[in-house]
Amino acid sequence: MSLRDLPAGPALPRPAAFQADAPSDALVRWAETPVAAQVTSVTESDSTITIFDVIGEDGMGGGVSLRRIAAALSRIGPQAVTVQINSPGGDMFEGIAIYNLLRAHPAAVTVEVLGLAASAASIIAMAGDEIHMSPGSFLMLHNAWGVVIGNRHDMAEAAALFETFDAALAGIYAARSGRPQVEVVALLDAETFLSAEEAIAAGMADCMVEGSAAGLPAQSPQSGAQSRPDIQARRRIDAALAQQGIPRSERRAMLKQITGTRNAAEPATQNAGIPVSAIRQLIDTIRS
Repeated sequence: MSLRDLPAGPALPRPAAFQADAPSDALVRWAETPVAAQVTSVTESDSTITIFDVIGEDGMGGGVSLRRIAAALSRIGPQAVTVQINSPGGDMFEGIAIYNLLRAHPAAVTVEVLGLAASAASIIAMAGDEIHMSPGSFLMLHNAWGVVIGNRHDMAEAAALFETFDAALAGIYAARSGRPQVEVVALLDAETFLSAEEAIAAGMADCMVEGSAAGLPAQSPQSGAQSRPDIQARRRIDAALAQQGIPRSERRAMLKQITGTRNAAEPATQNAGIPVSAIRQLIDTIRS
């Protein structure tokens, strides 16, 4: 079990018509962080797990799922583990399940926030016995976020259900930080970005560790890692589409049509780049 006395995340019912997504402002910040060539959704090296994608499977081979984290922990075994996070969040249900899995790990869990731990990713971060922030990194907290389709009765039922979700999230943040739950609720209501310094002061992180200016690990020339502007461009487009209120499933379909990509956060499988004309046409369609 966790070396800290952390509460278990509750098993929450998922509304039948619920569609998970990351908040658009978190996607915008995430899109600005650099992408290394070797970064994948979940990679393991020795006893380190990296979470550098949206939380939850997206149906196209991308995203960070409970199944992938469970497989990584199974391979690592009962030894101390480091979890590196740079994620805009995504599926709250998967996030709580991953939090519970890390909370139950029999050895120490160190979480390193390398850029952004937003939404569901910030819940995962709370499972750390130690939470380390890089300079320039952020935690982002907000109330339960998603899309529910239906009539006014469905909406009313969803609103009541989301209240229970918000209370569960606030309870986890409050327990990890030691702050009164009413203060945490105010942070959730305000959709709060906490800098490294603010997260430490709030009790939601323990210390700041030095790293590269962007908060992501520096890549040595010997590693063969190179910047991936193609992935970063797709992330920026995805964030722009999200700001227009377009659901993630629709965004993925649109990006796949113009790029031949199976996942907006991964390299193109057919085209090396995104045609400028296609991007302009897409933007014009959104604005019309």
